Amino acid sequence: MEERKIRVAITHGDTNGIGYEVILKAFEDPTMLELCTPIVYGSPKVASYHRKALGLETQFLIVDKAEDARDGRLNLLTTFDEEVKVEFGTPTDESDTAARKAVARAKEDLQKGLYDVLVQAPMRSNANPGKEDKSLTMMVSDLVRIGLVTTHLPLKDVPGAVTVEKIVDKAAIFFASLRRDFRISNPRIALLALNPQLGSEEETIIKPAIEQLEKQGIQAFGPYVADDYFGEKMYYDFDGVLAMYDDQGLVPFKTLAVDGGVKLKAGISAICTTPDHGPAFDIAGKGVADEQSMRQAIYTAIDMYRHRIDYDEPLAHPLPKLYHEKREDGEKARFAVRTPQKKADDGMPVSTEE
Repeated sequence: MEERKIRVAITHGDTNGIGYEVILKAFEDPTMLELCTPIVYGSPKVASYHRKALGLETQFLIVDKAEDARDGRLNLLTTFDEEVKVEFGTPTDESDTAARKAVARAKEDLQKGLYDVLVQAPMRSNANPGKEDKSLTMMVSDLVRIGLVTTHLPLKDVPGAVTVEKIVDKAAIFFASLRRDFRISNPRIALLALNPQLGSEEETIIKPAIEQLEKQGIQAFGPYVADDYFGEKMYYDFDGVLAMYDDQGLVPFKTLAVDGGVKLKAGISAICTTPDHGPAFDIAGKGVADEQSMRQAIYTAIDMYRHRIDYDEPLAHPLPKLYHEKREDGEKARFAVRTPQKKADDGMPVSTEE
C-alpha cells in the first residue's frame, strides 16, 4: 500500500482556451481529492480570472514549489509572475507562451521526481512533421484503444512513411504498453489497411510486418479495411488497433469516445496524458466546456501509474531457476516459458520526452 496519494501535475494549457475551465470543473467534485493530490502548473492570477468569469467556486491553494503541495487541496503552483492578458477564444502568442512556460516548469520538476504523473490541459500543437518520433501516439477510451503509425503528415506523404520497420516498431511499443500500462496479459492487436481496398502496400508492407510481429510473439492480425473494421464493430474482438495515419484513427475514435477520450504517448518513461480535444477557442469563456475528457485523462494517468507498479514489482525480484536447462533436454521445449514476448519487452524502443 502507498503511504501517500499519487501526485498529479496538471499544466494549465493555452490561457485563452478552456484549460482552466475543465480543470476547475473536474475538481468541483471533492472526491477527486481523495484519489490524488493535484498540482496545477499555471498562474494564480489567470486562474482567478477564469474562475470569476465562469462563475465557478472551486477553491485552490497557491504554492511556490511542488514540495509545498498539500493533500486534500487543489494546489496551484506559480510558474511565472508576468501579467497575462486573457482574451477568451483568441489564440495569441502571449497565451501560447504561458502554456509553454507551465510545461517547461512541469518537465523540470518531473526530472526531480517531485510528482508521479503529468496531465496536460489543451494547448496548440507544437508537432514537428519532419521529426522522427520513437514513441507511439495512442488514443484510449472505455471502448477502443488506437495507436498511430504516422502522425502529422500530409496524406500524400503517408504511403512513403509506412514501412515494415516502422509498423513493427510501433506495434511492439503498443504491445508493451498494453501489457504494462493497461495490464492486458496477452494483447490482440489489429492492423488497419492503408488503402480503402486491399492493395500493393498491404501485400508488400503490412502483411510482412504482421509476420515479423508473430515471430516476436506479438499477436497481430489483419490488415483490415478501416470502414469494415469500425463499421462491423470488430474492435470488440481486439485489445487495440493500429491505424496507419491520423484521420484513419482519430475520426472513428472521436465518434466512439463519447464519454471522454484521452491521448497519451506510449514508449516513454514518463506517464503523460491529455484530453483528446484542443483548446476549443470557439467555446472558451462560455462556461459550456465538458470536463469529462480531463477527468478521464487524470484517471488514465493514475491507472497507468498503478499498473506499472504491479507489472514491474515481480520483475524486480524474479524467482531463481530450479534447474539448469540443457540444449539436449527433450523436455525443454515442453516446459520452457515462451520467450518472444520477453524479447519484445526488452527490445522495446523507449525514449524520454523532450
